[in-house]
Amino acid sequence: MSTQSQAEATAGAAAEEVKHTLGRKLGFWAVVAIGIGTTVGSGIFSSVGEVAGAAGAAWMTILAFLLGGVIMIPQMLLYAELSSAYPENGGAYVYFKEAGSKFLAFLSGWIGFFGTDTPGISIMALAIANYIAFFTGIGGLTVKLLAVGLILIFMFIHMTSVEKGAAWQTFITGFKVLPFVLLIGIGLFYIRGDLIATPALEGAPTGIMALLAAISATTWSYDGMQSACWIAGEVKNPKRNMPIALITTVIFVTVLYTGLTTVAVGLLPVDALAGSDAPISEAMSKIPLIGAMAGNLTAILAIIVIIGSLSSLIMFQPRQQWAMAQDGLWFRAFGVVHPKWETPVLSIVVQCAFGILFVFLSNITELLGYFTFALLLRSTFTFAAVFWLRRKPDYNPAYKMPVWQFTTILAIAFSFILLVSTFMWAPLPGLIASAVAVVTGYPAYIYFLKTQKPFTTE
Repeated sequence: MSTQSQAEATAGAAAEEVKHTLGRKLGFWAVVAIGIGTTVGSGIFSSVGEVAGAAGAAWMTILAFLLGGVIMIPQMLLYAELSSAYPENGGAYVYFKEAGSKFLAFLSGWIGFFGTDTPGISIMALAIANYIAFFTGIGGLTVKLLAVGLILIFMFIHMTSVEKGAAWQTFITGFKVLPFVLLIGIGLFYIRGDLIATPALEGAPTGIMALLAAISATTWSYDGMQSACWIAGEVKNPKRNMPIALITTVIFVTVLYTGLTTVAVGLLPVDALAGSDAPISEAMSKIPLIGAMAGNLTAILAIIVIIGSLSSLIMFQPRQQWAMAQDGLWFRAFGVVHPKWETPVLSIVVQCAFGILFVFLSNITELLGYFTFALLLRSTFTFAAVFWLRRKPDYNPAYKMPVWQFTTILAIAFSFILLVSTFMWAPLPGLIASAVAVVTGYPAYIYFLKTQKPFTTE
């Protein structure tokens, strides 16, 4: 081969490398912003009332949110270890693959794409559109078209630049957390100690069972803190930044939610809180000067909060299909990176397209039934994978969680309890999600093995 031919071949190989690899461009605060931005969403606006109803007493409502955050710590410690061992894009997909099961790895991504990721985009977009409808009076098809427009906006932001997308995510996360912090700071001056000390409601459950029920009701508000693991392959110094960012996220969100709950139960009697469809709004109405504007302020705050969550989902979720395409377990085109924008454009566009499809096919309640069951199923098996990974001689995480067997069992136990409770709440969507995963998963796995070529073999 001539020198010119060798140079051309080398240049061609380099070009191919550029087309399917993603650089490490995200710093520590971007990781924190993704975790907090995904977690602090619409759930907190309604869950305070649900938790108050389950707890039956103000002080137990506060304790439930505090403990609800505490029980998430084992899961975050586990994700901190996994992400420092395998600082790659893909999250659960990578952990199953490294544990020795390519099929479970594929199934994780398969369930993720159809059962959690794309419905998640739809849920957030519809929630924002519904709050905007509160101000404008729009309804029906217009609400759905607005949801589609929101998806398209954030799709464009995150597909054109990961740095600009991260800068936007950091900004919107800080912007949406600030009103919560201000609300807590102002509300603390007006809370009533007698409301917090009020005995449990007459006829309400008491004791450990009431506390457990209340803790369970907080869980959906805390989900999402592990989101950055799906984009760990683009994080600078991930062996340091990922564990610290994940632990920072769980501590911050726990303090934020506990503070907000303290203000809510200190401003509004627990029976009113439990019976309210808009508990945060009603609590805000008890603060002087804010009272008359509470409904509008809550709706504005909800829009800002959920915009951050929608943006975060569109940013990190498509990285899983990109990672699968690298191994030949998804359509190869998903693994190609745009030469100028340096993002997995097709993966982002297609996931958003399916999100738009779900906007028109279902409503939020039905989507939640599929979403939550599939999410918990994947999480439960992800935690169990640690037992296999710890046996590998080349398993060398930069961070190792303390008393790992006990921590892992706690993470699995809490996730499994929620999995069972979700199945009881939404049995039909749960059965459908399980059936679709089992019936379609293995044939799809065989199809990709036979038809797609891994980038990693080049």
